Amino acid sequence: MSASTQAPARTASGEILEPPKETTHSSWSVRIALIIVIAFWSLPTVGLLVASFRDSVATRSTGWWTVFTPGGFEGLTIDNYVQVLEAGMGESFINSLTVAVPATIIPILAAAFAAYTFAWMEFKGRELLFVLFVGLLVVPLQVAFIPLTRLYINLGVTNDFVKMWLAHTGFGMPLAVYILRNYIGSLPREVIESAKVDGASHFETFWKLIIPLSVPALAAFAIFQFLWTWNDFLVALVFMVNNEVVTVTLAELVGSRGQDWHLLTAGAFITMTVPLIVFFSLQRFFVRGLTAGSVKG
Repeated sequence: MSASTQAPARTASGEILEPPKETTHSSWSVRIALIIVIAFWSLPTVGLLVASFRDSVATRSTGWWTVFTPGGFEGLTIDNYVQVLEAGMGESFINSLTVAVPATIIPILAAAFAAYTFAWMEFKGRELLFVLFVGLLVVPLQVAFIPLTRLYINLGVTNDFVKMWLAHTGFGMPLAVYILRNYIGSLPREVIESAKVDGASHFETFWKLIIPLSVPALAAFAIFQFLWTWNDFLVALVFMVNNEVVTVTLAELVGSRGQDWHLLTAGAFITMTVPLIVFFSLQRFFVRGLTAGSVKG
């Protein structure tokens, strides 16, 4: 027997294990099915993008798919985006960023501190407090509008952005604590104990050890929170008195320019750009951050 020949693998009872069969055919079937699903899922977005560059005459006379026919590129223009931005969408875009970025960072920082407390600090009633805190997930946000409005009046909070930051922080905290506590609680206990042995305080352990290890969970919640605050309409409609975000401006465009489909599609795609960038840039952390901590051992 040559040196390169390997003995067949056997079980404990002496039976020869057969090598796995080729799965090329099944793998290609899965790939084809995924491609078909992705194509159908992306079709509305592609249609919206194409329609946003077509002029009013082309939009009213033919479907967006005719752009791929001979001569279909003749009706393409960027004037739709220029008109929408001049109609207030540009200022609303800045307002949405001003709302969404702090309203994502603030609950992440606060919830990370709370999650570390629930996961690694011992105190009486910890589990009950965590259950009550996460139980706020089932409370509809609409029931908080009147109490929040009265609280803002009593505290003298009049700035639209501050009101939105506080509201979105309160509404996002339960989910943030739930996700981060599960992840932080799944970290190896030896790492935390070694930091204590080295004399690190809770704050040093949290800031220098927990935060770097919790990047996937932080990114997963950041996606949820940013998309929710960016796409929010109801909270912005209630608390944004002197400023408008993209969702409110888009709703007004539907009311005032409901017949101008070429402008509505341009406005709709402007509202989609930032969420798409955020999701695709952080998607590698998404599944990892949500599933980590679900199974221990």
